[in-house]
Amino acid sequence: QVQLVESGGGLVQAGGSLTLSCAASGRTFSRYAMGWFRQAPGKEREFVAGISWSGDSTSYADSVKYRFTISRDNVKNTASLQMNSLKPEDTAVYYCARAAGWGNTRAQWEFDHWGQGTQVTVSS
Repeated sequence: QVQLVESGGGLVQAGGSLTLSCAASGRTFSRYAMGWFRQAPGKEREFVAGISWSGDSTSYADSVKYRFTISRDNVKNTASLQMNSLKPEDTAVYYCARAAGWGNTRAQWEFDHWGQGTQVTVSS
């Protein structure tokens, strides 16, 4: 049973930074790609960032490119999302997810395990 638990969300002013963390249970964390998604009120869930099993391949939504950085630690079974220069439009519930495969992907249907989400609120 794989469990993903996000932490690090909160309230921050525009221009500020937050780091989200995702702790994964299980011994096979390093075999799978990971991703971060977000869902704002009244909107569909959208891809934010993805990382391959080894961490050598990453991808970002255009809206967060150059502001957010995804990383992973396969020893500690964690994935992180460093968010800088936050904007009010980044306000959303952020979800950590584990892909069914090892390659970097942004397709939601390729992720088969999801965390409960953590709220990020950016005030103007």
